Amino acid sequence: MVKNIKYIIVLAALCLCCGIRAQITQKALNVGIMLPLHNVDGDGRRMVEYYRGILLAVEKLKQEGTSVNVHAWNVPIDADIRTTLLQEGAKDCNIIFGPLYTKQVADLGNFCKAYDIKMVIPFSISGNDVDKNTQIYQVYQSPDDFYSATIQHVVEHFANYHPVIIDCNDTTSRKGTFTFALRKILEQKKIGYDITNLNSSAEMFARAFSLTKPNLVILNTGRSPELTAAMNKLDMLVADNKNVQIALLGYTEWLMYAKYNKARFAKYNAYVPTNFYYNELASQTMELEERYKKNFHHDISYALPHFAITGYDHAMYFIGNRRQWLQTPLNFKKTSGGGYRNKTFMLIHYKPSGGIEALNF
Repeated sequence: MVKNIKYIIVLAALCLCCGIRAQITQKALNVGIMLPLHNVDGDGRRMVEYYRGILLAVEKLKQEGTSVNVHAWNVPIDADIRTTLLQEGAKDCNIIFGPLYTKQVADLGNFCKAYDIKMVIPFSISGNDVDKNTQIYQVYQSPDDFYSATIQHVVEHFANYHPVIIDCNDTTSRKGTFTFALRKILEQKKIGYDITNLNSSAEMFARAFSLTKPNLVILNTGRSPELTAAMNKLDMLVADNKNVQIALLGYTEWLMYAKYNKARFAKYNAYVPTNFYYNELASQTMELEERYKKNFHHDISYALPHFAITGYDHAMYFIGNRRQWLQTPLNFKKTSGGGYRNKTFMLIHYKPSGGIEALNF
């Protein structure tokens, strides 16, 4: 109990630092945060940043006249969330962001259903509670769901391309699930494709590519070293075959490498599937980062996606009813008989002209 009281004091300090004070009115929206909010490990530190992003959104909404009360509870991995739900203010929430851990979902979901509270699950979980509980909004997309969306858009967006899959000999890769599923769909739709290997001779490598249609190149790994090796191989291919046209289909991890590969991504007309995009040069993004630094006295930690900006976007969507986004767009579809699942899908396109566009589907 002493630990909880101590952390409540810390949370209060965070709120005051943001200029957010209790403002209890009948019309106020009561927002609950039930996440690991501590400095013990990476989970806690990331969720504190996410929480601070929510506070920055609330600060902006209050300045615009929206009345919001924020209640935050530290719910670490070993917590029994049922104890948290007994605490004052929990049942009065209109919306709760959390939990982080799968084992806490069912109890929080049942609580939110009993008290008609909107429940936002922001990050990775397993299970299908969203399919059974009408109160749940599940932001997280499983790899299988995301791969399925990617394949659907590959077939539709690149219908006139010749797919070429490059085996990169990465025994640690988990992308084989994606390329296997892609090949299966291509075969079902009778779309021809070729497979080549990163270690193939220049002549054998070139045979996989079409000279009459643009080629869509897909690697079976998301790692940076193999990506560099593949682009080196493509450099040699293009030098020897002036008529070959290439587009690269990447993985979300490539956004971490873009800083060093923008020119080559543009050269090979790269498309990166993702459900977020951080534009460090956007004026609103820079303004939010400055507010974060001013209020919390240090920069937002580097991560993709940035957790503070994610929290800000989620709060603006659910609390402020805003559809604009800085990094993380949301597109919810109702499940049959349950809640809502996020179906956001984007292709970040590095255009040969040098520009970058976010194609939001």
